[in-house]
Amino acid sequence: MTTTLPYTLDRSVTIRARPETVFRFFTDSARWAAWWGAGSTIDPRPGGRVFIRYANGTEASGEVLELSPPARIVFTFGYASGKPMPLGSSRVTIRLADHEEGTRLILTHEFAEEAARNEHVQGWRYQLSLFANVVADEANAQAAEAIDAWFRAWSIADDAERESVLRAIVEPGVRFRDRFSAVEGLSEIVPHLGAAQRFMPGLRLERQGAIRHCQGIVLAEWIAVSPDGQQRAAGTNVFTFDATGQIESITGFWK
Repeated sequence: MTTTLPYTLDRSVTIRARPETVFRFFTDSARWAAWWGAGSTIDPRPGGRVFIRYANGTEASGEVLELSPPARIVFTFGYASGKPMPLGSSRVTIRLADHEEGTRLILTHEFAEEAARNEHVQGWRYQLSLFANVVADEANAQAAEAIDAWFRAWSIADDAERESVLRAIVEPGVRFRDRFSAVEGLSEIVPHLGAAQRFMPGLRLERQGAIRHCQGIVLAEWIAVSPDGQQRAAGTNVFTFDATGQIESITGFWK
């Protein structure tokens, strides 16, 4: 590899997942391919091969120089065609650090030539955005089930049972906001949902359609149905998930 790499590209992104979850995507070829492209592989050991096949067929590869789970990976990077830079002519360092929202990823890409560096600015901006979504998709793979449990809790008459269902899916300090709610903490939300059964007995909430997820934020449509089967209300909820896949906030919008 070229020893003099004076031109540096630095980028960082926050991902709503724990560093251990994020690092899996540097040590497993299926996960590596999920954010680079089908056919991409990685041999996760010093000296192991890094191979990337982009969707347009362009191929790049390199060699793992360092691997320190779950905090750091370093590898060389270049293109099979030799353009815009040959194999082994640049070095990528990715560091992971704990962050209040999950993980802060810090990337440094070192180049021998300024023109090659400039060509990769938008590429990394895009690739790390894609990476953040792929990781969050895995971290929140059970988001639909958690949201269904939230809606189901509104129909549970027994306080202890309702609390048990909610405790499995929400943070203790969970926040809930809508036109009729401004409550914080599981101890407040449990009786707040119970009041719905007191004043609107038999009413149940149902999710409508598939959820829409982006980097830990989920949109879910819902309807409220009375005991006679009539729809009484509808709306959209915005759920925010933390780095462990628990719900940290819900904001409801009524239609």
